[in-house]
Amino acid sequence: MTDEQRKHLEQRLLEERKRVTEVLGRYATEHEDTESESDAAGDISHVPLHMADQGTDTMQQELDAVMVDRETRNLNEIDAALQRLYHEPAKFGICERTGQEISMERLEIVPWARTC
Repeated sequence: MTDEQRKHLEQRLLEERKRVTEVLGRYATEHEDTESESDAAGDISHVPLHMADQGTDTMQQELDAVMVDRETRNLNEIDAALQRLYHEPAKFGICERTGQEISMERLEIVPWARTC
């Protein structure tokens, strides 16, 4: 891998890191806003009035939790990839299973990839 390719992948990793932190930040803000709206409306309970509302709320909470979990794992992988890139640049882009170079096409799509 050339220095130019490493620089390009560093930029991709930093772009993805920014995107993930923005998504997580929006989730945190939306979650806080939802709680504030209930309090401002004078709701004494967060219990929905209808069973269908409760099902919808539960489904949305589960989807949000899955999204946050996925993005948190992506952020951890991105940070680990940046550490590899900065501390062991010669090993960056090398498959952890086979020891072969990971294709640039794959790294362009998933710049934190560890395997082919």
